[in-house]
Amino acid sequence: MTSHGGRRTPAERDAITVEIGYALCSAAFAAAVLFGAVAGPAYVFELPAGARRALTGAGTTLAAVVFAVRVVSVLLRFGRAGRTGSGS
Repeated sequence: MTSHGGRRTPAERDAITVEIGYALCSAAFAAAVLFGAVAGPAYVFELPAGARRALTGAGTTLAAVVFAVRVVSVLLRFGRAGRTGSGS
């Protein structure tokens, strides 16, 4: 039903919405796991304040990077799959 080049069908819009939700949820999960792995020891063990600050900062930074990379990679993969799979 794409009679006018740029229009999307309701099914295509739904697929995009689901993929964005998946990208955000999976990225949040991956970022939380990474943050826990890096910064977790700062909260479990009694460490000096400088080490605690360093681990928390590193965990936050790495989690933000992983979140962004995961969202971008999922959405790019979806975009490539949509272009190659549309002719079937």
